[in-house]
Amino acid sequence: MAAESEDLSWPANYFNYFTEVEEHFQKARATSLFLMSPLDWALVETWKNAGVPIEAVFRGIDAAFEKWRSRKNRIQMVNSLAYCTQAVLAEAQIMAGASPRKSGNASAAPFSLSDLESYLRDHVAALQKQPGYEEIAAGVDRLTLTLAESYRDLEDLERRLTALEDKMVAIARTRQTDEELIAARKALDSELRPYRGKMTAEQLTMLEKQYLDRRLLESAGLPRLSLFYLS
Repeated sequence: MAAESEDLSWPANYFNYFTEVEEHFQKARATSLFLMSPLDWALVETWKNAGVPIEAVFRGIDAAFEKWRSRKNRIQMVNSLAYCTQAVLAEAQIMAGASPRKSGNASAAPFSLSDLESYLRDHVAALQKQPGYEEIAAGVDRLTLTLAESYRDLEDLERRLTALEDKMVAIARTRQTDEELIAARKALDSELRPYRGKMTAEQLTMLEKQYLDRRLLESAGLPRLSLFYLS
């Protein structure tokens, strides 16, 4: 799927990836009150980072619910996006093997330049309040100096923000206690247990990393830097 991800890099709905997946899952589940769990958030992020087309996610969700509704004995509702994992990846493989498609127009960000500037400056302020993250704050601050240019090349800006976030996670990891890590892994195991059989070892490794990184940053009060969280 990597090649396809490059051919179709930054489709128009990239920045709305999570929102659209969440809305489609709620529609398929026939409830707008359902809130996706931290595991669901992490799963969507792994799909986005792996270049899974959002159309494949939609088709996979629909296929999984169609299969679920066809069962005569439906005791439990589908309470996690993880239930759709196999169907989503199957659709992604089908799309990857289909005839190459031309990439659409360049991605149009659903946020303004001023929104982007506020987003980054808020992160700089938040990081400056956290001892030990001065280098990360300075890195984000430098990016605000060339925003007019970066706004025309959001892919490069996203790449730089992701690199800074990786450094931030590495710093936070050194400050995490054993007890905090054990608690995070216990929570992950509890949420993931019903769905482990639906994923490969590689998929589980990616999902576990996303989940633990997300929980780590939340517990440390640190912001997510990716533009994925702006819209």
